[in-house]
Amino acid sequence: MTIRENLEQMECTNLSPYACLSKNSKGRDREEKQCDIRPVFQRDRDRILHSKSFRRLKDKTQVFLTPEGDHYRTRMTHTLEVSQNARTIAKALRLNEDLVEAIALGHDLGHTPFGHAGERALNSVCPLGFVHSEQSVRTVEVLEKNGQGLNLTYEVRDGIRNHQTSCMPSTLEGKIVRMSDKIAYIHHDMDDAIRAGILTDADVPKSIGDVIGYTLGERLDHFIHDIVTNSAGKDDIIMSEPVANAMKELRAFMFENVYQNPVAKSEESKAENLIITLYEYYLKNMDLIPRDMLNLMDRDGTPKEQIVCDYVGAMTDRFAIAKYEEIYIPKTWHG
Repeated sequence: MTIRENLEQMECTNLSPYACLSKNSKGRDREEKQCDIRPVFQRDRDRILHSKSFRRLKDKTQVFLTPEGDHYRTRMTHTLEVSQNARTIAKALRLNEDLVEAIALGHDLGHTPFGHAGERALNSVCPLGFVHSEQSVRTVEVLEKNGQGLNLTYEVRDGIRNHQTSCMPSTLEGKIVRMSDKIAYIHHDMDDAIRAGILTDADVPKSIGDVIGYTLGERLDHFIHDIVTNSAGKDDIIMSEPVANAMKELRAFMFENVYQNPVAKSEESKAENLIITLYEYYLKNMDLIPRDMLNLMDRDGTPKEQIVCDYVGAMTDRFAIAKYEEIYIPKTWHG
């Protein structure tokens, strides 16, 4: 028996009857020989971790555009916090931690530069639309490895595709990531807002604080404990009604005071205009897009608008700014 088979047997013995077992995966689009050491979801986790799109997350905006300070979150630190929260919950509920981690690490791979401002910009100009969760799936299925994709399992791709509020994953592990994503961004976006001087802990309404706590640490601890307590022994991932309502109220509070705050968002219109300008430029200058992306038009018949979204959407904040300057800002001429 291989190490992988031993690990799969341990899952059968130790995990909850509601867990998604590695040996029961619906598999990959392209069949592959099994690894002798790693079960399929662990292997997917590793593929995501070593991907180019994962590395680019370190220079993509979470909430605050180009903040002055080293301690503000990026899209990568957000991803790692989602993963940590999700793994804590999965371990406590005896669910598949490898699957949770793979989904969490991959859920934002298709995010644009400049956070949701970049996503809104591409969605407004591309006739095909642009949604970062779908682009994350496209990234792992098609764009990675020069058009080969990562060939991930169905369950990981399902969790990535359905991590947003309006969707529902097919596994409990995916549902954990979906909920952990919201917990993470509400928690760390408030922390960053406090760091930026936009909020203080005292600004949190009493109706929220009395239910889930008045400090960042208290609220995070309360969310995780509430999910574990209410989901234990059940074929679902749920919060208690009071905590779920407090979370909705806190999210609304964050939208009013941070996500739509003119100070925090003062640069977003510039970012949106930059992304729209790059999209329109590359649509007219397709020959400047990397060859591996252009090859998708010949191979799969991918529309040129999608190819431009693939290219611009994959950029980091810094690279997008550099490309804009290269194209539109006059350089000093040396005779």
